[in-house]
Amino acid sequence: MTSLSPEFVTQAKYNRVMLKISGEALMGDQGFGLHPPTVQRIAEEVKSVHDMGVEICMVIGGGNIFRGLQGSAQGMERTTADYMGMLATVMNALGMQSALEELGVFTRVISAIPMDQVCEPYIRRRAVRHLEKKRVCIFAAGTGNPYFTTDTAAALRASEMACEAIFMGKQVDGIYDSDPKTNPDAKRFDRITYNEVLTKNLKVMDASAIALTRDNNMPLIVFSLDEPGGFRGILAGEGTYTKVMG
Repeated sequence: MTSLSPEFVTQAKYNRVMLKISGEALMGDQGFGLHPPTVQRIAEEVKSVHDMGVEICMVIGGGNIFRGLQGSAQGMERTTADYMGMLATVMNALGMQSALEELGVFTRVISAIPMDQVCEPYIRRRAVRHLEKKRVCIFAAGTGNPYFTTDTAAALRASEMACEAIFMGKQVDGIYDSDPKTNPDAKRFDRITYNEVLTKNLKVMDASAIALTRDNNMPLIVFSLDEPGGFRGILAGEGTYTKVMG
């Protein structure tokens, strides 16, 4: 994939962004684990935005390997289940790092739980420096605390890294008033406020993450990760998405 022209680079709407994707997004058509072609496709999407000169943070969920809430619902102690989910996010982060570096994109996996043999511990100033050097930073292990989701981790790290927006890659091209997969008359919102997301119970992110992004006046852009070139297109001012603002 070739780098974009300088003229295109200047069109990027944001200089530093957070990309949040679910672990399930890495499964492809499988029911579990990592699907290498899907990981490769997402890595190429990230590279296309990186080639625009945009500094990129990422948070990837762990639901394709283990979900803490499901483990807890099946009788496992909640704190233990959540830590297992955090370890799953590290596995996904390492898989994405491998795919990105195969494309020539320097990447750092930064974990909230220290595990020095496989990734860096989270130190804010060091992470900011990585971004300034145009390295993609993948934040793993959530916040390092049980009872908090990777949505909240994405909102927290985006605020700490002074990101200009959070991009949430979904299987649909925005936020709808009902499930568009089951309701053909579902209405997509072009713009919506954080308070409306909460009051309408639209389940874009968990309530803690929504409150954190709202309180830090952080725009949230919900788009389809399955749309080829969608991530780059939005950065260039094109494409279909929903923007959530205060």
